[in-house]
Amino acid sequence: MATVGDILRVKGTEILSVGPDDTVLEAARRMNEHGTGSVLVLVDGELAGIFTERDVMRRVVAAQRDPATTRVGDVMSRELVTCDPATDMEACAQTMSAGRIRHLPVLAGAKLAGLVTSGDVLAYQLREHEGTIRQLHGFIYDGR
Repeated sequence: MATVGDILRVKGTEILSVGPDDTVLEAARRMNEHGTGSVLVLVDGELAGIFTERDVMRRVVAAQRDPATTRVGDVMSRELVTCDPATDMEACAQTMSAGRIRHLPVLAGAKLAGLVTSGDVLAYQLREHEGTIRQLHGFIYDGR
């Protein structure tokens, strides 16, 4: 069975991060520059939270806070759901779906190992299904 570690081997383990004292504006600019919907919030290299597009909308825009002066640490999500590299893909997908989570930090013990997104999971599942379809097609039509 495929694991979260398999996704990270394909995707890579680069982490886009900010500190809790960075402004929402700085975080949003970084997310835009990298074409991503979240940044991890690190304190001394340790995972302290996550800041997502949803946080921008709910905790900044809807609350009428100034993104140029609001600190990420004041509006980030602190209660994190995480997984580890050995988590199987089905469990990862179920966790993300049940919690309506699109960005899932991956921890190897206490060390940050990467981040998987719902798009990463869907892309991996699609590749798996395409392989199965090719095998079934070959079996049915080519007699293999």
